[in-house]
Amino acid sequence: MLPLNPALAATFRPPVMEARRWLAGLSFPPERPLINLSQAAPVEPPPEPLRRAMAEAALERPDAHLYGPVLGRPELREAVAGEWSRAYAGAIRPEEVAITQGCNQAFCAAIQTLAAAGDEVILPTPWYFNHKMWLDMQGIRAVPLRCGPDMVPDPSEAERLITARTSAIVLVSPNNPSGAEYPGETLRGFFDLARSRGLALILDETYRDFDAREGAPHDLFADPDWGDVLIHLYSFSKAYRLTGHRVGAVIASPARMVEIEKFLDTVAICAGQIGQIGAAWGMANLRDWLAGERAEILARRAAMAEGMAALPGWRVKGCGAYFAWAEHPFDMPSSELAQRLLREAGVLLLPGTMFMPEGDAEGARHVRIAFANADRDGIAALMRRLEAFRP
Repeated sequence: MLPLNPALAATFRPPVMEARRWLAGLSFPPERPLINLSQAAPVEPPPEPLRRAMAEAALERPDAHLYGPVLGRPELREAVAGEWSRAYAGAIRPEEVAITQGCNQAFCAAIQTLAAAGDEVILPTPWYFNHKMWLDMQGIRAVPLRCGPDMVPDPSEAERLITARTSAIVLVSPNNPSGAEYPGETLRGFFDLARSRGLALILDETYRDFDAREGAPHDLFADPDWGDVLIHLYSFSKAYRLTGHRVGAVIASPARMVEIEKFLDTVAICAGQIGQIGAAWGMANLRDWLAGERAEILARRAAMAEGMAALPGWRVKGCGAYFAWAEHPFDMPSSELAQRLLREAGVLLLPGTMFMPEGDAEGARHVRIAFANADRDGIAALMRRLEAFRP
């Protein structure tokens, strides 16, 4: 047998793919179709005007089919720099923006510039499983930071976890999987902690477009020296339904961009041109449409919170963006519960064990519900099935 990389072999298989394998051999009657709340991704294609713009680019623009700049198309980098400068009252330049093949690649690129095997990175729990997987693959220790009852991490607790091997702290807000929206003062506290200890703060704001708060969620880009500490990640997948086109962004100092370019060139050369063209077109033309998308997601969030509040025994710990993180009332681990809900209630969601350190009791008590994948009628149907479930 050919050898395997032990770090790669030691990490877990992709959780969403694992959940899809549970569907093998199952069927769901028309009167009770599957309610799939497992993956946090739009289930519809981009709006027609965006698809037409991308199709026109495919037909009329020869460069849409060629390699592009490793760090991304200039027009998209400029659009991100301008929009982020406006939204965060900061000064971000195009040379501080790189376009990546989705936000996961942005995270991998950022980590690759910061840490090596044997180093440590602090991740609040529950964590986004792909972050944990990448750290495992690189031989980097993920140090769990337990969140409070509001699912918000505490900078003072993080400080106790810092060692000589710590390279970075990673935050996701609005959070995947908990949905928690981290207060601006919390993000500032982590920024100041990272600066004082010579660490990087990686802030993943994939779901920023669906934050329930008005205005900027933080003021970190207003700091003229933000690039000494902050690395910001974003995805166009959710806002413009471009999941299959894999377009993300990383915002960091020009010096770090030199290192990021090396990584991107070796793993993909560049992000896809048509996806980048679509993202730039969306930023320029879909502001009102995106506001409607946000309003719909917030309405689904309200329906989710209202429904769960009336559900006996269940307790929602966090609810926002695409997700609810809920404590279940059953005398079984969530890994078993999730598969029984699929077989017996036609509901597919992910167990909390996929988002926590192995053996952590909190993982067994919780599930993640990607409610953004269901409309309000679907959420009402979910509540009826959960209430009727009797294991």
